[in-house]
Amino acid sequence: MSRADRLERLDARRVELEAEYEAVLLDALRRAAAGSWGLFGHTKDRAAGAKWEPVVTDLCDRGEEIDQLRTSLGLEPFALHEEFEASRGPVAPTAPGEPKQAKAWLERLGKDA
Repeated sequence: MSRADRLERLDARRVELEAEYEAVLLDALRRAAAGSWGLFGHTKDRAAGAKWEPVVTDLCDRGEEIDQLRTSLGLEPFALHEEFEASRGPVAPTAPGEPKQAKAWLERLGKDA
């Protein structure tokens, strides 16, 4: 198999994984926008964090795999995952709640419908 064929296969896999990542993230954002807390890790409620842990772990695993493929292809890291990771964690008490943050994400991504 030639190098070009290998790179083409890697890029096709990257595109597939990025589409899957976006679908999982959009589903999670819609659930969070409907009032479910824990996706962004802004609350200290362990039950909320535990409920979202499988989704967050899945997104992080997918993001890492995508970044590995992107590195192999000489591409920049996956921006959507970087943004998601940066949006997680403790925030100031005056920050918008997770449902509002999720709605803002959906609007920004043009998927608020």
